[in-house]
Amino acid sequence: MSVHRATPAPRMHWGLLLTAAAMLMITMGVRQTTGLFVTPIHESTGVGIAAISFALAIGQFVWGAVQPVFGAIADKQGSTRILVAGGLLLAGGMALTPFMSSQWGLMFTLGLLTAAGAGAGSFSILIGATASRLAPEKRSFAAGFINAGGSLGQFVFAPLVQLAITATGWGVAMFGLAAASLLTLPLAWPLRRKPAPAAAASGAVATGTSPAEMTLREQLRLASRDRSYWLLHLGFFTCGFHIAFLVTHLPGEIALCGLQPSVAGASIALIGLFNVLGSLVAGALGQRYRMKMILAVMYASRAVMIVIYLVSPPTPMTFYIFAAALGFTWLATVPPTAGLIGKLFGPRYLGTLFGLTLLSHQIGGFFGAWLGGVAIERLGDYSWMWYADIVLALIAAMANLPIREKSPRLLAVGAT
Repeated sequence: MSVHRATPAPRMHWGLLLTAAAMLMITMGVRQTTGLFVTPIHESTGVGIAAISFALAIGQFVWGAVQPVFGAIADKQGSTRILVAGGLLLAGGMALTPFMSSQWGLMFTLGLLTAAGAGAGSFSILIGATASRLAPEKRSFAAGFINAGGSLGQFVFAPLVQLAITATGWGVAMFGLAAASLLTLPLAWPLRRKPAPAAAASGAVATGTSPAEMTLREQLRLASRDRSYWLLHLGFFTCGFHIAFLVTHLPGEIALCGLQPSVAGASIALIGLFNVLGSLVAGALGQRYRMKMILAVMYASRAVMIVIYLVSPPTPMTFYIFAAALGFTWLATVPPTAGLIGKLFGPRYLGTLFGLTLLSHQIGGFFGAWLGGVAIERLGDYSWMWYADIVLALIAAMANLPIREKSPRLLAVGAT
């Protein structure tokens, strides 16, 4: 007589998720507070606001550009070396910045070193390092949980960085961030990851080569022909524009309103705090509802929030409410976007494919950070940037509606 034993449910691997969230908390906490340094660097070095903004815009692009490259390396060789190298680059860039007094120097440190280091320890690498160890139905929540770590870092770091700048000067504050970046090094070991075995692939397998057996080139060719994948890129481009503009220029907007720098630090912290909740909610909803609808609602809500902000009085409470509301969707777009990519193509090359969408995100981020600086120098305020934000948010919302949440291989089989 044979005895049937039920297959145990896959574990959530909480230790792994906590480690990934802790690393993202540091890298995003360091990266998302650089906007607080724009005015101090300008006043200390005489480098123009637009020039500093361009250096940070280069950083936005580099942060996105390195992720598919690092993701591909991690998909093939494991994550440990990438994560360690990222921590060292991030710390080195922060430590060297106080010695730079030109736009080219800032482009090297803030635009290249720190951005590359933060990219090596960011979403695509960390989500890719965990996805293959989790059941498909748990990946959306896991992505939200890891993403919440990054938002928590913004909440923790922003007021501390603003306090350090005020009390000790921006150079000492930069050295403090460099020291904090080194804390990522011991976190790399628990996240070590070998390439996912064939059995680890999720997603239905049609006839022919399964997702697990595909080469990276074959997977990229399949993704490049999929309309839904490109629509995710379009939505993420607009998301990057919003976030980079705000994280770089919200302190300047607050200064234009005659408010204290502490309002900027508190606002950026509130964005991070409320995105912890938003990321967890988005990750949980992704297990129950269509992820493309979650994305469409989040993008559309941003347009509404900006309109309300523009017609509200410029008081500290207005900025706090705006920051809290916007923070709920800030990077809560990451879990459903990563979840959709995993659903379409499986986890085998998730680090690469999600890294490419993050490149689109950061191309948008480049323009958001740079054009914000151009606007303030040439027009004297950010009005046209806010209008562009509204239009792009509505475009992103509409772009997500026609996304199909089935594997392109299954769609091809069903059509035959």
